[in-house]
Amino acid sequence: MFIARRDGVDIAASLCIRDGAVLYGRYWGALEEVSCLHFELCYYQGLEYAIAKGLQCFEGGAQGEHKLARGFEPARTVSAHYIADPRFREAIAGWLARERAGVTDYVDQLFAHSAYKTLAQEE
Repeated sequence: MFIARRDGVDIAASLCIRDGAVLYGRYWGALEEVSCLHFELCYYQGLEYAIAKGLQCFEGGAQGEHKLARGFEPARTVSAHYIADPRFREAIAGWLARERAGVTDYVDQLFAHSAYKTLAQEE
């Protein structure tokens, strides 16, 4: 957990989860808005920790094209939920099919703006 303090008072925190050689950034909360504090606690502190501990990967979490400017690429993720009511399950399944196509296209567009070269670009 990374905690930001001002004058000895906790004002924000980021909770990461470590699994072997990977650190996953997931949870964030703040009592006040401070410019750039979110990125300091959620990304830069996690990266620093991962490097210091010799971890193989720091996964900053899903969502946010704002991460591209900070050197993070989009991460494709999955989610598993059980919807008990079959009527809701059917309606949600239809929406998810449409949403999946849109999200796939959006993530592909984000990857097209990556700051990193791929092997195909180097050839």
